[in-house]
Amino acid sequence: MQQDKKDFTIPNPKLVVGSKHSGFSVTAIHPIPELSATGYELRHDASGARALWLACDDVNKSFAISFKTPPADDTGVFHILEHSVLCGSDRFPVKEPFVNLIKTSMQTFLNAMTFPDKTMYPVASTNERDLENLMDVYLDAVLHPAIYQRPRIFEQEGWHYELAGEGDDAQLIYNGVVFNEMKGALSDPDEIVFEQVSRALFPDTPYRFVSGGDPRYIPQLSYEQFINTHARHYNLANSYTILYGDLDIERELAFINKRFEQAVDRGVGKPNVLPMQAPVQAGLSQIKMATAPENASVSLAYVFATADQRKRVLAADVLLDTLAGSNEAPLKRAVLEAGLGQDFNATLIDAELQPQVIFQLKGAKPGVAKQFRELVENTCARLVAEGIERERLEASLAQAEFNLREGDWGVYADGVALSMQVMSSWLYNDDDPVAYLHYEDALAQLKDAVKTGGFEQLLDEMVVHSQHSCAVELVPTDEGAANAEVAELAELRAQMSADQLAAIADEVAALRAEQEAPDAPEDIALLPRLHVSDIKDVPEETLATLDETAALPCYAYDLDTHGIDYVWHYFDLRRFSFDELPYVSMLTDLLGKLDTTEHDASALDMLIERELGFLSFSVEAYGRDEDPSFVHPLLVVRASALADKTAALATLPAEVWSKTLYTDTDRIYNLLVQHRIAMEQNFIGAGHRAAMAALATHYSAAAKATAQMGGVEYYLFLKDLLAHWDEHKDALVNTLTNITQRIFTADEVSVSFAGSADSRKRFWELGGTLGLTKAGKQTAAHQLEIALPDPDTPMRQGYIIPSDVCYVGEAQPRSMADNCSLGAWTVASRALSFDYLWNEVRVKGGAYGTGFQHGSTGVTQFWSYRDPGIDDTIARYEGASAWLVQWSGGEDELEGYIVSSVASHDTPLKPRQIARRQDSQRFAGKPQGWRHDVRNQMLATTAEDLRAMAVPLSELHDHHSVVVFGGKDKLKESQLNLTLTQLMDEAN
Repeated sequence: MQQDKKDFTIPNPKLVVGSKHSGFSVTAIHPIPELSATGYELRHDASGARALWLACDDVNKSFAISFKTPPADDTGVFHILEHSVLCGSDRFPVKEPFVNLIKTSMQTFLNAMTFPDKTMYPVASTNERDLENLMDVYLDAVLHPAIYQRPRIFEQEGWHYELAGEGDDAQLIYNGVVFNEMKGALSDPDEIVFEQVSRALFPDTPYRFVSGGDPRYIPQLSYEQFINTHARHYNLANSYTILYGDLDIERELAFINKRFEQAVDRGVGKPNVLPMQAPVQAGLSQIKMATAPENASVSLAYVFATADQRKRVLAADVLLDTLAGSNEAPLKRAVLEAGLGQDFNATLIDAELQPQVIFQLKGAKPGVAKQFRELVENTCARLVAEGIERERLEASLAQAEFNLREGDWGVYADGVALSMQVMSSWLYNDDDPVAYLHYEDALAQLKDAVKTGGFEQLLDEMVVHSQHSCAVELVPTDEGAANAEVAELAELRAQMSADQLAAIADEVAALRAEQEAPDAPEDIALLPRLHVSDIKDVPEETLATLDETAALPCYAYDLDTHGIDYVWHYFDLRRFSFDELPYVSMLTDLLGKLDTTEHDASALDMLIERELGFLSFSVEAYGRDEDPSFVHPLLVVRASALADKTAALATLPAEVWSKTLYTDTDRIYNLLVQHRIAMEQNFIGAGHRAAMAALATHYSAAAKATAQMGGVEYYLFLKDLLAHWDEHKDALVNTLTNITQRIFTADEVSVSFAGSADSRKRFWELGGTLGLTKAGKQTAAHQLEIALPDPDTPMRQGYIIPSDVCYVGEAQPRSMADNCSLGAWTVASRALSFDYLWNEVRVKGGAYGTGFQHGSTGVTQFWSYRDPGIDDTIARYEGASAWLVQWSGGEDELEGYIVSSVASHDTPLKPRQIARRQDSQRFAGKPQGWRHDVRNQMLATTAEDLRAMAVPLSELHDHHSVVVFGGKDKLKESQLNLTLTQLMDEAN
């Protein structure tokens, strides 16, 4: 969060062009008024390494070092390197320094990322010493990794052979973290399509390759190629270092220079080059994939710019929203009305040398590829000739401007997100590293372009007269890469001698021994670390106050929101029966997207975009820790706007919820189909979340309500409704109308407002009671009842999805033997997640991710992500209690868990996030000071507390529930007696 302490747009007098600082020379200074920041561009004198400091008044500081890494094949070598270099280094010779940092630092962001042409290693922290610790480990990792001394890192993170089973029946298989990660990633039809698009558009450049690695080709990568690739690319001349925030820059440059001076020039060759692709007209290519029939798609892609054309890229973003940002946008409306498929969207692919736009028809009917292309290009030609509706362009531009000014980066610390923005230009143009941080001039020019036909010209060049394009059709089939892999390995095994098979078994045993060997205490001691004494007290959080002058109950948050007002409306849903909850959830997909009595859907869509930052409708449910049967579901209306648009904030949401018409059943059908498709993609890409949500329904009425409104239960309800649409659509109109009238009343509604007191006053003056009236006792009476199953009768559920990997969840109810505090469990969760489970499920089992959590209700949950196994993973979960009993970590290790737990608890939030967190705690019945109490419990955690948790965890053997999302074959192979449910239809 930015603080108004200093104006960093005034250059630092010590840093001027040509000045030298600890081995670095300042080469340029870039004022960045959009961020109240100054960019100082530097070069490392000895190595030529590039560096940039984004100087601004942000205490959440960050560091990132990146390398240009365009691939030369599909083996995923740069992805494997991204994982591998964080598995120990010369100065820090432990097996998993990355995990040690997660366990022991105060990081607010810590990760590494492989892109199609670069690899980034960013970290962030509010503590300066901690940031230097993170920098120290990361710099040694990328410049002096242990991969040169420990070849089995390559086997662990990349790939190796294993034998599954016993004796002559043992099957030859591949295993490896990246191998399994990419099997999961390429189970997503969109990933398959985007990879094929890149191959078609860029047949002569590195973009034609799968940078993450194609599982069919990953096993072709040798250790020697792996090492050579690191030596050629991970050198300082090929590097980009970015610092961000309120830093002592002289100190940090000296710190980095010391590490740079120790770098080794391995002199083995030059990095891969990244040439420009000459325009190609690739035509239509068809790919087949083992997936559900509804995943059939057709995609059109057009290269329209180069990375140095910032204004053109921003204009394309605005244009895509205008054309396809909603069902009312002209291009999307034309496609949906043509009935060629079930959904349509447009995607901007930037942060590459040659940005592209992709138009994708989802749920495509067979044989429509040519018709789809003609429809898209003819519609674009018509819009060019007739002109794009100016009001819609202005609305999209207003939305883009709001997003740029708000600067909300989601899970990324601001400095990390901005570093990624920097690399969108710097990687391709040494002369302008901050091009993508500027937007004021571009916005002004785009506002003029609305009036002068600039967007029509862009659309004409981008699509209608494109010289660089392709089309890709994805056809679902029963035959997939998994079958080819099994056949290939079976043939290879048949050719192996007994000695060769024994050698594979011996190598796996050696790998396991290396993975299981504990790090030497003296090596662990080399890692930089913080102490509890380094943790500072967190400032008192501004608490909500009840605004007695408001027309409705209103919680006011007096926070600096930088000129943006945020409002949340909470409507109580306990007035509805359990069977009605899916219809309530359905409303959230429809509100704001249908006609009202005041505006048709198209005009309403433009009005919302032009006047509001966002408007969304969602459902959520809260429980009580002490009472699993308690449930408080809510429909939440969230809206935001710039402070000068308070009138719209006070009136537009009310128009939507009180005046929406549900008579257009064709439009409703399209919206619901699009939501069904989105849920299916979520099951494939984030099945671990779905598994944990399903498990929670066994122990919590609130979780059951949540599932009824948005989990598997809602998906099955929605799928059935759509399958019998003609039978139900007329009754649905009446149901939705009735439910709307019952939800949006002045009974049991509350409002939260974050923004200035003046804005809040205007909001209530203009909005009054927001059009809400009392509904009366009968309508307002609570009737929701939710029965819970016997928690001692475990769930055993498998959900079949089209995937080559699994998401394995396991849970158990609160144990009578559990006397530990939530804070202590939070500390234990880090120990279990980043020590025991990381080593057992990820390192040895090959899953891409894994974790453990113990909620405030006392329910414990384990999960895995993109996991090649099921039963072995469950067995490893059930070994957690034995591991805790034998836990022998010393005070230093425990202190690290505590420090990192508290740091995660204290992560800085945006003002709107603070308001939402307090609202959530209020609905969950958390007392004031609850978070402070949990923080103190973390600080007070002892080794005895950790070992005591082994007792309740040992009950996992008797009462555990299991939910798995995965492919049919893997689920059927499991010995867990899972009840199987087919979520998505099988390929024809």
